[in-house]
Amino acid sequence: MIGIQSNFFYGAGGVKHLSMKHAFIFPGQGSQFPGMGKDYYENSAFAKRFFEQANEILGFRISEVMFNGTEEDLKRTDVTQPAVFLHSVIAYKSIDPSTGSGSLDMVAGHSLGEFTALVANGTLSFENALELVFIRARAMQKACEINPSTMAAVLNLADEKVEAICAEVWKETGEVVVAANYNCPGQLVISGTKKGIDIACERMKAAGAKRALVLPVGGAFHSPLMAPAKEEFQTAIEATKFHSPTCAVYQNVVAKAVMDKEEIKQNLIDQLTSPVRWTQTVKAMIADGASRFTEAGPGKVLQGLVLKIDKTMEVSEVN
Repeated sequence: MIGIQSNFFYGAGGVKHLSMKHAFIFPGQGSQFPGMGKDYYENSAFAKRFFEQANEILGFRISEVMFNGTEEDLKRTDVTQPAVFLHSVIAYKSIDPSTGSGSLDMVAGHSLGEFTALVANGTLSFENALELVFIRARAMQKACEINPSTMAAVLNLADEKVEAICAEVWKETGEVVVAANYNCPGQLVISGTKKGIDIACERMKAAGAKRALVLPVGGAFHSPLMAPAKEEFQTAIEATKFHSPTCAVYQNVVAKAVMDKEEIKQNLIDQLTSPVRWTQTVKAMIADGASRFTEAGPGKVLQGLVLKIDKTMEVSEVN
């Protein structure tokens, strides 16, 4: 059963009452792999219907790319994002195929995963969310082609130091470099122009970073270089029907519970050029009572990040 909320007592006579909340979390770009979702397609009639519906909405057989494509085929932003979204929705709904829902306590997604979270809590229909994901992915792909750019992972350097070096590089060279993903303590991803990232990586290592490694991604996601994608995506958001959520979504941009659908819309738009505050998001969920996190979708990355943020949490997956 999903959305488990339980209570327990401890101490003499059970004098203290604690509410334990179950959080569902959904992965983003980077969790894809060749063959993803094939088991669902072959063994679940309800999952097969989702795949065929997605093929029709997207106008090409994404199922074929997911099942038979190479790693390179799956790396294109306009393929990766709908593929990960589709797999994640099916994984989540496989828990209860009749509804795919239940008494959810809270949801969150890492970047792209926020759209799956909004399907889970009823804010978006599957069809509308997939359409938005595809528009977003194509807009981001175009932005990548306009401004050749990249990202890099920085390990074991304080967030404040990483932020300071990014600001220095941008100010001194004019090359855009910003903190983009606050994944967990000691793991921060930076985003910017290729030259700016190269300069920043050297400075990060000189400042004591264990590693500063350029990532094999197509562009500077969650940075000002994604600004060209914003207008097209905003138009699509404004034309899409959003419903009142059944539970709070903890959004990347603000790292707090959001229930207002208009605020949810704006945060989705701002997410394109703003950092993913995953560390802060998980901490906010824990502060609001989360003690169990279930990752629904390909991979197990988010579970590992949750445990690095707070090792006392219970984690599980549906993939």
